[in-house]
Amino acid sequence: MSLKRLPRALAATLALAGLGLAGTTYAQTTTPAPPPATQATPDQPAPPKGEVLFQSHGTPPDATPESEANGRTVLAKPEEKPSGPELTDLERSAITFTAYDLDARLTPASSSLTVRAGLTLRNDGDKPLTRLALQISSTLNWLGATLISNTGTQKLELAQHLIDTDADHTGKAQEVIITLPAPLAPGKSITLNTVYSGTVEASGGRLERIGATHEQALSTDWDAISTTTIALRGFGNVLWYPVASPQLFLGDGAQLFNAVGRMKLRESAATIHLRLSVEYTGEPPVAAYFCGRRQAFHALSDSADTPTAAGTGIATADFAAEPLGFRMPSLFQVAHAETMTASLTEPSDSPAAPATTPDADSSSSSSSSSSSSSSSSSNSAGAPAPASSNAIAASHGPGDSLLAVESNDDGSLPPLAASAQHIAPLLEEWFGPKPLSSLTILDNPGQPFEDGPLLVAPISALAASTASPALAHSLTHAWVQTGQPWMDEGLAQFFSLLWIEHEQGRDAAIAQLTTLMQPVSIAEPGIEPNEPAPVGEPLVSATSELYFRRKAAAVWWMLRGIVGDKPLQAALQAWRTRTPGNTTPEQDVRAFEALLEKTPKGPIDLRWFFDDWVLHDRGLPDLAITDVTPRLLPAGQGHSAGWLVAVTIHNDGAAGVQIPITIRSGTYSTTSQVRVAGFADATARVLVEAPPTEVWVNDGSTPELRTSLHRRDVVVHAQ
Repeated sequence: MSLKRLPRALAATLALAGLGLAGTTYAQTTTPAPPPATQATPDQPAPPKGEVLFQSHGTPPDATPESEANGRTVLAKPEEKPSGPELTDLERSAITFTAYDLDARLTPASSSLTVRAGLTLRNDGDKPLTRLALQISSTLNWLGATLISNTGTQKLELAQHLIDTDADHTGKAQEVIITLPAPLAPGKSITLNTVYSGTVEASGGRLERIGATHEQALSTDWDAISTTTIALRGFGNVLWYPVASPQLFLGDGAQLFNAVGRMKLRESAATIHLRLSVEYTGEPPVAAYFCGRRQAFHALSDSADTPTAAGTGIATADFAAEPLGFRMPSLFQVAHAETMTASLTEPSDSPAAPATTPDADSSSSSSSSSSSSSSSSSNSAGAPAPASSNAIAASHGPGDSLLAVESNDDGSLPPLAASAQHIAPLLEEWFGPKPLSSLTILDNPGQPFEDGPLLVAPISALAASTASPALAHSLTHAWVQTGQPWMDEGLAQFFSLLWIEHEQGRDAAIAQLTTLMQPVSIAEPGIEPNEPAPVGEPLVSATSELYFRRKAAAVWWMLRGIVGDKPLQAALQAWRTRTPGNTTPEQDVRAFEALLEKTPKGPIDLRWFFDDWVLHDRGLPDLAITDVTPRLLPAGQGHSAGWLVAVTIHNDGAAGVQIPITIRSGTYSTTSQVRVAGFADATARVLVEAPPTEVWVNDGSTPELRTSLHRRDVVVHAQ
């Protein structure tokens, strides 16, 4: 990228919660001398689950020649160059993680992290792999890898080197190349035990090198382990756990953001388990959130006789294995108990109920039943459902408190609680009387992060009256937790539009919808009649927020216009509380469609809509008024004299739509609906009492490729 383009790239990066720009120079090192190929590895039983890995404070000792000779893990030397041909993106992207078993020890005083990671990997490429390439943050170092099999364990030859990538906040990653004893065939899996260690400190490196100030960079890239915070967001922010990915760079379109979405979908059925140990000084931390799930710490003091303020110890938590779902593994520490506030039983115009804090022992939750099937369209019907957002803040709901807030900003709590209570009645009208959990908010001054009903954001900004649409979005996640992004994120954005309409009027909501859809209209593929259509991004399997959030919000808005408020509310309330089954996302779409088609006024056909807008990506419609013909209609049986206006509309896009047509006659207007199939014409005939003056097709409620408002004057000739 040229220097002239850097300011624009930086602006786009900051606007999209972006991450950085890197060059393509490799800092490679060499493989340490491998053991002889014929060296026998004694059979050993696999290490039992729950093994205690860390028994004292401090960092692991360096490897010695004696330890290597005795068959212990051989450290990769980071200053040596790996041998063999250069790795390709196909090799890096062939691996899919299907299980993580993480044992992590954090020392905030030194920002250190040591992890033993059990990994199950599958070759999803079309060629056998003789080596594996895995990455962690550049400030971490690989210590070794062991193959686990039915016949025992085997140390593996490995080498590590730095590569440039914007998947990590430092702009680099420590990549290990692991040589396999036998090729891994396509479709086959392998289990490894890996160990790595190092530090995770706040870094704005990838943004600063493209022109951001240090303050701007750290406002976006705030991931760190320190005495004041433990906040790790995962791939795309900080590589605190192993990943397998090609090099990714901001400034190269939406490459990184799309890769993040693809990895979320690809590994949504992977199981993940974490045993967490955190060294502390003074008061022990209260809890941790891992993949959105809350677990209270069990604190072990080094000395019961030492005063608390000067005491040291280890706080531990165990997060049971669960499907990952559509998310990146994230980890946050809660230093003080969350405040429960914004009672649902209090009227929204009364003062907020007194805040309370949850009991630490009663507020832990290691797992929760999933409320939906997997969001991955590639999963079979019998695949395990991913961890739904029900698991997120499960200890805080369902109850009477809308919010569970960890913050020292006591002044922002009352207006935040009042705002949540003000929004709650509309949420109850649309989604039902009780949320599935509270919305948990961890106060953080940087750019917001959201994982279902877990929000990491500055509460001072969220408490402002102008932030109520954003709060409405986040509160929706407390009600809707299906595990399917186009529903969870799409409905959250849809409800934000409903809230804008509620507070500011329909025109303001339509204007916001138009703004939301502008980048979607640019990204949508062009589709020509009589030619094979590109796959695009069907909502049911979308990996980009342009689709599963923005376009999905428009889809829910259109469904509201087709079936009406009450039928859509009834369907959503029934769907969100249903018992999940072993069904695919596509089957769930058809089931919701069937539920919505059963309206009180009789069954309606929505198959065409879900085909074009959810199960397939047909792009956007492109409408035009091709003819308007008014005709005087004499009085007859059952009707008085008036005008019959025939309006013909052509759709030059592939997606079918049902749109409003409004005929204006002076100060009066009449609106009806017409369905226009893709690459087709449709004619609507509307009866009005006075001579028509103008025709409006679409009112902005249905997104189009170019404009979503069409107007034509009507010329009435003497008859």
